[in-house]
Amino acid sequence: MPIFELNTNVPRSKITKDFLIGTSKVIAKTLGKPESYVVIQVNPDQLVLWGGSDEPCGFASLKSIGQLGVQENKKHAAAISEYLDKNLGIPRDRLYVHFVDAPASDIGYNNTTFHEIFGGR
Repeated sequence: MPIFELNTNVPRSKITKDFLIGTSKVIAKTLGKPESYVVIQVNPDQLVLWGGSDEPCGFASLKSIGQLGVQENKKHAAAISEYLDKNLGIPRDRLYVHFVDAPASDIGYNNTTFHEIFGGR
């Protein structure tokens, strides 16, 4: 159930369908999860300053059940920041990523929760 949300001052015109598809693939790959569960939301054209500058920047949230932790998050941060730098021009030092390890019981899906889907684990 990975959910990736990006808030950025990058204009909407740069957020193409291909960008969204690519982002979905990056998130699925770095987490090792099926892309069929990945949700991507991008909020462009936000009024954001970073260090007093309106140059491209962003802050993101990656929520997932498992696959998050100190060592894993370093890998995820690298994959995400590299992709956003290359595709949206958001420099790596102008991006925050907040990692949220969601309990399976807190995520509803298909009339139940992932806790039940995973057999109570």
